Amino acid sequence: MRTARLAGLPLGYAGRATLGLGKRLGGRPAELVAAEVQARTAEQLFRVLGELKGGAMKFGQAMSVFEAALPENLAGPYRETLTRLQEAAPPLPARTVHAVLSRELGVGWRARFTSFDDRPCAAASIGQVHRAVWSDGRDVAVKVQYPGAGQALLADLTQIGRMSRLVGLLVPGLDVKPLVAELKARVAEELDYQLEARSQATFAATYDGDPDIVVPPVVEAADQVLVSQWVGGIPLSRIIGRGTKDQRDRAGLLLARFLFSGPPRAGLLHADPHPGNFRLLDDGRLAVLDYGAVNRLPDGLPTSIGPLLRLAIAGDADAVLGGLRAEGFVRSGISLDAEALLGYLSPILEPARSETFRFSRPWLRAQAVRVGDPRSPAYSTGLQLNLPPDYLLIHRVTMGAIGLLCQLGAQGPWRAELERWLPGFAEPRPKARRGPRRTAKKPPRADTG
Repeated sequence: MRTARLAGLPLGYAGRATLGLGKRLGGRPAELVAAEVQARTAEQLFRVLGELKGGAMKFGQAMSVFEAALPENLAGPYRETLTRLQEAAPPLPARTVHAVLSRELGVGWRARFTSFDDRPCAAASIGQVHRAVWSDGRDVAVKVQYPGAGQALLADLTQIGRMSRLVGLLVPGLDVKPLVAELKARVAEELDYQLEARSQATFAATYDGDPDIVVPPVVEAADQVLVSQWVGGIPLSRIIGRGTKDQRDRAGLLLARFLFSGPPRAGLLHADPHPGNFRLLDDGRLAVLDYGAVNRLPDGLPTSIGPLLRLAIAGDADAVLGGLRAEGFVRSGISLDAEALLGYLSPILEPARSETFRFSRPWLRAQAVRVGDPRSPAYSTGLQLNLPPDYLLIHRVTMGAIGLLCQLGAQGPWRAELERWLPGFAEPRPKARRGPRRTAKKPPRADTG
């Protein structure tokens, strides 16, 4: 049934396009007909991906992050609809929510709350959030997992796994099977709200009293229900849509600071950077929500990233190729030209090369065209690269953050943030030169004669 619903998306578009052609032949303006077709397609996209939840909705949320890479005439009609998937998927009936709460918190679950709003205030791929007041008077957010979300999510990933051989043929440098296995293992963790509560508690303790970042403390946790302290603020999606320049720059800087500082400070990397998970507070701090997708990095980010990034900016092509091969980004048996690889990477490193840089949709579209055009030399180079499983979530966070920063149009000192948080990226300080060692002269021996 899920496969049929997903298959219906392109079929539905084809039907509407055919109907639109008939209307144009009947004399209606082409622009008006095209707008109607796009609006209906966007609405069906929201409804189908939202109702299916699971991996299908995660795909829709990912599209909403990367729409900045699409031409405006394609992204524009779907931007608002995809953004709705970040926080407002079609809700579950109240009776279903009550059944989950009764099973997870006990039949007397209502006694734990002073009030509970049956209307969800936000919805995600595997759960929806309700606003409530805890028994001690605290405003809380209650996340309730959709019944059957786990089976749906893993089924969607199984479908991806079945396509791994085809992907391997299209991208010869990519080892797909371990990548899919790692993806399934990490996504399965998102279904465990007890695990999420422990991750959130670690972040909350780490950033307690931080001048820039707010992590809501956990109030109560069960397998499929998570209660956290309520956090207000302006959603990042609203700042993207109509925020001021100062708000955009501030949100972008704190987003990057939080993502880069998590591994060295908490031993964890928040691995779900989409606008629905961030709020800019009135005091200028950034509130971060949803800790289901977390990469556990007790030793921080891999120590090779910083030095390799520095070598790439310095233009040392051979060292970069050797380092990427050692880390598994270039598989054994794959022959790759070092200068071509550096040419592939160099434009993407522009934000880290400059003291300040403004991310933008045109910049991201240019990068997408450069690496995605089969006529481009960068395209063939990209096909030869692998993504090691250990870097899966790091890559997801990096690309997602870049997508958000381009949507924000944020300008900031990104290089300084990398130097602060990424080990080995800052230029090593030269050791102070020491002069020749001087030997103290011994005082003359006293005459004892």
